[in-house]
Amino acid sequence: MDRPTALRRLIDLPGVADLEYRALLKREFAEPEARAEHPEIDSCSQKNFGLTADQAEEHPRPASWDGVESLPLAAQVAAFEAEGWDVTDDKRRPLRTLAHFNQQLWLALRGVAGSLPFLPEDNRPDPWGSSLAAEAKRFRKR
Repeated sequence: MDRPTALRRLIDLPGVADLEYRALLKREFAEPEARAEHPEIDSCSQKNFGLTADQAEEHPRPASWDGVESLPLAAQVAAFEAEGWDVTDDKRRPLRTLAHFNQQLWLALRGVAGSLPFLPEDNRPDPWGSSLAAEAKRFRKR
């Protein structure tokens, strides 16, 4: 299934793909306890969102907060997509490192704490649009 082009991908943020690859090679890297042994996880989070997972965990939530960050990761995938973010890999599975970044992303998305990283718009041509235009041109020639 193709992804909608409008979704921003977590794995495209600087450093996230490298951390995801490390989690693929060593399963323990994806565990929350790995942050203590691997400072590069917090460094990546700080650079992308302006806060670490520990800071996000300690940050007070508004009274209307729905606790979305505590949902199972599979449920969060759909919620993130509704907010315009793809937090899956190329096989549509939740990123192994999602638990390292989900709280920061939720807080930043909702404007509670941190910030969303700048990502330039995707300027690649739309393959559907170009093929439809070519088909219309052929149709008019008939």
